[in-house]
Amino acid sequence: MKHLHIFTSESVGEGHPDKVADLISDSILDACLEQDPASRVACETLVKDSHVILAGEITTTAEIDYDKIVRDTIRSIGYRTPADDELFNAETVDITNYLSTQSPDIAQGVDARAAEGKEGAEQGAGDQGIMFGFAANETPELMPAPIMFAHRIMMELAKVRHGGATPWLRPDSKSQVAVEYDEQGRPARIRNVVLSTQHSDDVDNATIRAFCKDIILRVLPAELVTPDTEFFINPTGRFVVGGPHGDSGLTGRKIIVDTYGGMGRHGGGAFSGKDCSKVDRSGAYMCRWVAKHIVAAGLADRCELQVAYAIGKASPVSIMIDVNTFGSAKVEESTIIERVLKAFSFKPADMERVLGLRKPIFRQTTNYGHFTKPNLPWEQLDPEKLAILKAE
Repeated sequence: MKHLHIFTSESVGEGHPDKVADLISDSILDACLEQDPASRVACETLVKDSHVILAGEITTTAEIDYDKIVRDTIRSIGYRTPADDELFNAETVDITNYLSTQSPDIAQGVDARAAEGKEGAEQGAGDQGIMFGFAANETPELMPAPIMFAHRIMMELAKVRHGGATPWLRPDSKSQVAVEYDEQGRPARIRNVVLSTQHSDDVDNATIRAFCKDIILRVLPAELVTPDTEFFINPTGRFVVGGPHGDSGLTGRKIIVDTYGGMGRHGGGAFSGKDCSKVDRSGAYMCRWVAKHIVAAGLADRCELQVAYAIGKASPVSIMIDVNTFGSAKVEESTIIERVLKAFSFKPADMERVLGLRKPIFRQTTNYGHFTKPNLPWEQLDPEKLAILKAE
């Protein structure tokens, strides 16, 4: 029997409790950066039932109305009034704030001005850690097909829900797509799709399933859906209680949804609620940007990039930038590394500058992956850097 390579990835909707927490954290980050681009933010959010708890460290000159941001964010997701959710809604949630300022021990390693008097002082990394970037030529976004397909289902479901034409839809939802790959490593067909969506109590299962199957078929490539493709829609048969009412939510618990659906590795550090001095976020964005350029330049069909940092140090702790092309490289990997080091700088201050990471752009990253939206700086290709990689 021929061995089949099947890979499955999941995505979640904006009403999923973990994504509610992520969006609150990123909304607070953007509010700080809008007034004070030098803000240092590490904001964690916990949501459950009628409770929202904020914790972490924020150092900023911005004047922030945290309660308003929390309620506006919850309202924008769709948990507006008790009619939307009896316990978790923008009108009635209680908010507890445990935010404090950043530790001076951390700040002195991050700030360039902490090294005042030293020639060539540079901004250091906000923490130690390893970051990965990944790209593959399976989709126009240069993302793995399973996670991209799962995101498309969630985006279409949210679009319809916010349009208001299907009033029984509720904010919480999850999708999952299994893709079968051929012997050349290309997506050959979709084996199965799982879609669960929260709904009001007055809609029947047949209506939900017909509607959801239409959503799925609307966004997946028709040539990959076969008569054997299976659809599992609301498999338990009922999904009325959801969101933070049905489960707790916490910032940073959906890091695989945020990145590559498990096909590319993740360094471990979450993104949401962190300003770009935290290399967990800025380093991962930079690695994605570089990996995407390598694939777009035709140097490899897929590429994974890793860098590592030490707190307070401006450069990665190793000069060697590890590139893995999974045997798909068109030139020697050592040549790719040489060209990468010529075209890109991985120093925190340089990453902030070239990717515009001191702007309030992070709320738009929260849902449906941080590497899927063409308007984000790390998803845009630079012709000059492509030329260097191609050695033109």
